[in-house]
Parts: sequence; C-alpha cells; structure tokens
Amino acid sequence: MIAVIQSVLDLTGSSSPVIVYINYIKERDKKMPSELYDKGLRVRRDVMGAEYVDAAISQADDFNRPLQELVTEYCWGAVWTRPGLERKTRSMINLAMLTALNRPHEVKLHLKGALKNGCSKEEIMEVLLQTAIYCGVPAAIDSFRLAREVFKEVEALK
Repeated sequence: MIAVIQSVLDLTGSSSPVIVYINYIKERDKKMPSELYDKGLRVRRDVMGAEYVDAAISQADDFNRPLQELVTEYCWGAVWTRPGLERKTRSMINLAMLTALNRPHEVKLHLKGALKNGCSKEEIMEVLLQTAIYCGVPAAIDSFRLAREVFKEVEALK
C-alpha cells in the first residue's frame, strides 16, 4: 500500500508530508528492529550460541531473511521470554517435540542449548526415554545418538 501511494505521489510530483512520513517509516523499519526482535536475539544468542546465531543472521539472503526475522522475533522474543516457564523447561520440551518431529539438525542444536540452560545428561536421558514411549523408539534412538555426539563435543571443549 505504501508503495502504491508513493508511486502516485511520485507521478504527480507532490512533495506532500505524506511522502516524508512514508520515507521515514521505510527507513525506520530498516534500521530499528522491534523490541521483541531485540529480546529474542539476546535469548537466541544465549541459548544457541552467539557464533551460530550471528552466522545464521549474517548469511541470510533475501529468500530466507524473513524466516530468520520471524524465528528471532516470535519464537525467541515472544515465546522464550515469557515468564511462565524457565529456559531449562523450555529446552526439555523442545527436545521432546523435535524428537517427535524427527528433526535431527534442530535436536542437535537444542541439545547444546539444553546443556547451556542447565539440563543435566540424566534429565536429557529421561526426556529422550519418554519420547521413546510416546513418539517411537526409532526417533528416540536417533536423538540418543545425537545426544552422545553433543556430550562428547561439549566435553572436548572443557
């Protein structure tokens, strides 16, 4: 809609205050992420690691940038910052859901996040055992394998 108004005003040669306002809004939106985005970026970097998140955002292109913004603002900003659950609990829920959905890449990322959020190996094991019963043994086996890989990686960094 803004583009249509802009085009009409450009064709008429008008220097209306509307044009000034439209340009202000366009520039503001380019330069100023929302408060939720900023909160989400902080939480996402805390949980997933600054290096991973910064790479994901800096490597975004016109095709996947909207998805990166959506994930950061709504997943991490609107949901992960809510006061109802601690990050540790959210991590355990995510591990169960991602196992159920058979999303190994995300399981591995969230295993690292779960450890950062204070989940112990034993708690992660219990979550994955629970998924074996309710989501299926094959899904749990994959997540157990990924957990062992992540535990080795994290221990090697100590």
